[in-house]
Amino acid sequence: MASPINILALIVAYLLGSVASAIWVGKIFFNKDVREYGSGNSGATNAFRVLGKKAGIVVLLMDSSKGWLSVNIAHLLFHFQFTHYIPGSAPFVDLQLALGVAALLGHIFPIYAGFRGGKGIATLLGMILAIHPNAALASMIIFIVVLLTTRYVSLSSIIASMSFPLIIILIFQTTIPSLIMFSLLIAILVVITHQKNIERLIRKEESKANLFGKKETP
Repeated sequence: MASPINILALIVAYLLGSVASAIWVGKIFFNKDVREYGSGNSGATNAFRVLGKKAGIVVLLMDSSKGWLSVNIAHLLFHFQFTHYIPGSAPFVDLQLALGVAALLGHIFPIYAGFRGGKGIATLLGMILAIHPNAALASMIIFIVVLLTTRYVSLSSIIASMSFPLIIILIFQTTIPSLIMFSLLIAILVVITHQKNIERLIRKEESKANLFGKKETP
């Protein structure tokens, strides 16, 4: 795993994850630093809140693509015979997870933006889509159902993330230890990074998403 090629691949994944989509879109097209508004994060959710739907969709796609592309560096390494790990095998999934985590760290601590990034939900989604698309799609369905029901993006993210390990373990019955551990870590980390959102949800002060042109309400 710790070969020079793999280390270089991890660095590339981190730099790719560091692409500050929300910050760059906000500054270039709106003359705004999204970190100075809303939740103060430079993720897709705050981009929707601060910059609007169209810009939010662009940021969401860009952030998801970072995770997806970073994970697929593993396939490039295999294609050009820089690794002998067979796609689908446990060592190959380990490499994919390592690349995805590198991209996720890049998003949360972007070198291009003073290490002030977002929470990484969209990048995490792209990462999971590349590693286990069926489980990712199932989690996305849960996210959408909760969002349409409650209009809370934070609550939707938390519930979808907590559902992910159950989907991986119970529905798809994966036997790859690293993927099982990672799915559990996702649930834990999302809850930890959403502590302030949880507190606002309990106090009924969390902002609702502006869906279908409705006015955003607390």
